[in-house]
Amino acid sequence: MGKNQSTEKQPAPSPLLDEPWRKVPWGNNKENLQYVQNYKPEYENIKHLRVLLHGPVGAGKSSFINSVNNVMRRRIGIPAAASATTSDTSFTKKYETHRFQITREGQKTYYPVFFNDMMGMEENSGISLKEIELAMKGHVKEGYKFNPVTPLSDDGRDYNPAPSEDDKVHVLVCVLSANMPTITPSILQMMSSVRQTASDLGIPQVAMITNIDRACPETEKDLKNVYKSRHLQKKIKTFSSDVGIPMTCIYPVKNYCHEIDLDDDVDTLILSALKNMINFGEDFIEKKIAV
Repeated sequence: MGKNQSTEKQPAPSPLLDEPWRKVPWGNNKENLQYVQNYKPEYENIKHLRVLLHGPVGAGKSSFINSVNNVMRRRIGIPAAASATTSDTSFTKKYETHRFQITREGQKTYYPVFFNDMMGMEENSGISLKEIELAMKGHVKEGYKFNPVTPLSDDGRDYNPAPSEDDKVHVLVCVLSANMPTITPSILQMMSSVRQTASDLGIPQVAMITNIDRACPETEKDLKNVYKSRHLQKKIKTFSSDVGIPMTCIYPVKNYCHEIDLDDDVDTLILSALKNMINFGEDFIEKKIAV
């Protein structure tokens, strides 16, 4: 009997933690929605906050921009072209500013948080580190077409020699897919270099972890399990260690992809991330103005 007991298999641990490791206001989006919708930069010489997204190919950068647009405008829309399939090559081919039109005080206007999407990082191709650095400093002109063979130079026609404060990046967002098995050493090295450049410029950095529903069956069943999922917690810890971004600055989100109506739980995660981006961006601008 003792032998049988010693060889008896122990039950597998639950894929879910007993308690979530981060609290979010599920089902109560009103406060965060109002906060982000009412946002205006505090300083007169800066008309909008500029957020730059970068990351490996297929991470969901353009889809995240689409999802933010859906949340802000309170309806499903398609402002940024995004690939519907997973690919080894970047879908984003040019540098474009994504603005969301909203209504304030009865007037049509643009929401003062602008998003820029970069060509994805690829093995032996894709966006160059130099171009990401130029974008952070505001030197890349609107509509510039990425060319992995001949990156933008400071004497090119798409080079902005005198960027305004509005042209410069105020928040840098690294977008990663939870469904990505591993990040190759060369891509990790590039991401580390981008992080160091942003740190030298004082630009705040956060990370978005997308495709959390595809990566975790428990989260696919119920998005509220995102902060209970052992698998996703492990993934986020690994990303934090690999990329060097603290877990407090990493936000798992689900992008809108097949939905035709808004979903409160999807909105909760996006609004939580967006609110913190705004706060980090405002802190950065405040420091710059103070200097």
